[in-house]
Amino acid sequence: MLYKAYEIQRSLMNAGSAWASMMADALTDPRNPWAGVGPSQTIANALDVFAHAAAPRGKPAFGIKVIHVDGTAHAVKETTVVTRPFGDLKMFTHDGLPKNAPRLLIVAPMSGHYATLLRGTVERMLERCVVYITDWADAKYVPLAEGTFDLDDYIDYLTGFLEHIGEGAHMMAVCQPSVPAFAATAIMGAKKHPCRPVTLTMMGGPIDTRESPTAVNDHAITKPYVWFKHNVITTVPTNYPGEGRRVYPGFVQLASFMSMNMASHMMSHYKLFQHMNAGADESAEATKAFYDEYRAVCDLPAEFYLQTVDVVFQRHALPKGEFIHRGQAVDLGAITDTAILCIEGERDDISGIGQTKAALKVTPNLPEDMKQYLLAPEVGHYGIFNGSRWRTSIAPVVEQWIGQFEKKAKGRKLSVVA
Repeated sequence: MLYKAYEIQRSLMNAGSAWASMMADALTDPRNPWAGVGPSQTIANALDVFAHAAAPRGKPAFGIKVIHVDGTAHAVKETTVVTRPFGDLKMFTHDGLPKNAPRLLIVAPMSGHYATLLRGTVERMLERCVVYITDWADAKYVPLAEGTFDLDDYIDYLTGFLEHIGEGAHMMAVCQPSVPAFAATAIMGAKKHPCRPVTLTMMGGPIDTRESPTAVNDHAITKPYVWFKHNVITTVPTNYPGEGRRVYPGFVQLASFMSMNMASHMMSHYKLFQHMNAGADESAEATKAFYDEYRAVCDLPAEFYLQTVDVVFQRHALPKGEFIHRGQAVDLGAITDTAILCIEGERDDISGIGQTKAALKVTPNLPEDMKQYLLAPEVGHYGIFNGSRWRTSIAPVVEQWIGQFEKKAKGRKLSVVA
């Protein structure tokens, strides 16, 4: 019923958005003798704001065509190099990169938004690295015949993607995937897998949510596991390829995040209206671009979502040494030669201060000179991996960290343990 009710509401909002857009166009059409007269422009702007807020949104494109490095423009090549049912692996490169440029796997969150939310992350790291990124599928488009997808599968996908990239790659996990990326690194380290990452950067990730719990963490622990199973999991309706699949809908996740900062979102749209009235087109377009991305959401497989709630937020299995993958305990002590960089934002309201840094405490066999922590001042969750402070203050630290161990990796002898 939840999904069907949403589909009805979405249809009504789509119609309302189309009507408002049509009326806004009519009020500003030069052929309209009343265009620009009295309050017509103000009314048109108000209708435009509503039309934009209510408009339907599909999967955005990365759209990175050109990148500027040291004042020189380079054409960007985007390729899908691995295709799998629940997620593809994309590669970005350009002709300005040297042949021995570091290779970086960016692990995008499977948390209701598309990987394009990390467009700014990809764009900045692409200046010096060949960038790969996980492009997770919208679960409602994955047929039931493809089976299920949970945390175990997530870890296996990351291992497979690293194997495709080859020896000597680096990995960066943004937010939620810090946990499976951390686990995958430990599993590969225990096996002395030749494709284990040289460095692992975790940004705003919930490694141990007992540290500085946020509203998101509180929501996950104040309700029992069965509450989530019966109240936020629903079935994909018949008008999608994934008909019958149990999912955590993206629209529920979006509503949850929006409600956390509803006053801020309302003010953003009011400022959008003010910018349009003042003719500040660049500011208005920037706000619209942000919400085009922010409101584009996708569904998560129910198995993955519920296991994450249970293992990560309620039982804290990984930092407690109780995380199990394919029947085997994950030993974080097996991480001995993958350098770890943990980055947190001072104003992060999703992952509190200390939650990502906890990874440095639970890797006892990793030398201290292979661990680093960065607390970005006055930066919120989104600002850790996007925006001006990411580009100018945080990304350079990541580049330096990768560069430091890229050289050491050349001499690292890797071998597979059968």
